[in-house]
Amino acid sequence: MLKGKTPLLVALVLGLTAGAFAWLGIMKEKSDARRGWNLVPVVVAGQDISEGTVVTFDMIQQRQVPEQFVTSSVVKPDSASYVANQKILVPVQAGDPLLWTQFETTKAAERLSTKVQKKARAITIDAGKTTAVGGWVRPNDHVDVIGTFKDPQTNESVAVTLLQNVIVLATGKITGTTNVNLIPENQREYNSVSLLVIPEEAEILTLATDLGSLILSLRNEDDVDVLEERGRATINTLLSGERTRVLQQKRFSTIQVIRGSGTTTDKTAVPEH
Repeated sequence: MLKGKTPLLVALVLGLTAGAFAWLGIMKEKSDARRGWNLVPVVVAGQDISEGTVVTFDMIQQRQVPEQFVTSSVVKPDSASYVANQKILVPVQAGDPLLWTQFETTKAAERLSTKVQKKARAITIDAGKTTAVGGWVRPNDHVDVIGTFKDPQTNESVAVTLLQNVIVLATGKITGTTNVNLIPENQREYNSVSLLVIPEEAEILTLATDLGSLILSLRNEDDVDVLEERGRATINTLLSGERTRVLQQKRFSTIQVIRGSGTTTDKTAVPEH
């Protein structure tokens, strides 16, 4: 009897197995088909808008669209304020999603000369991520400019702070009033920085650029103090360690040290020696 039923049992098991695999395949296809169709909100035109129109809040609406059609170019509701009162460069129809590339960017209408104070000058220096504090330097930041040169008398490498507490006017083409949300992400990086200086300082930076390399050090925006007497770093001071020890004591008495212990963090200033 069992021998007679064995083929039927095997066939039944194989049938169930095949059915299970088929069901799993169907569910996977169903899941794949649904993927990307989750609805997310975007900003769309609430009416037909002609080219050159300054878009206002009453001209736009929020609408749900499948997430697979939403790219970084589409304006999201939380960024709607950035396109309000901006001129649109192309005509759009009611219901069309609004794109960042459809708007006139603030930077296109900007003129750096309007940000240069009278009797001051703007000068641009090369400053990629390595020389601009890892790319953290931003417009309106305060920086010091450090130069590295060869001493013509000793032929020794020398590093010296050339300018102190200089205001950054622009990083690349971005200023303090540029709406970066209207600029594609790949255009937000920079390899130059424009500084606000007086004419004589512009001459110093021009000569320094020819003689050596420049690097920026970033300040706290409330730190406006300048050193009256500037030292300079040379290979000898590095190797002897004498100046390093003096500066270490100065750093301990100047910079607050943050100590973490378990879940608590105590912020204390090391007393002066």
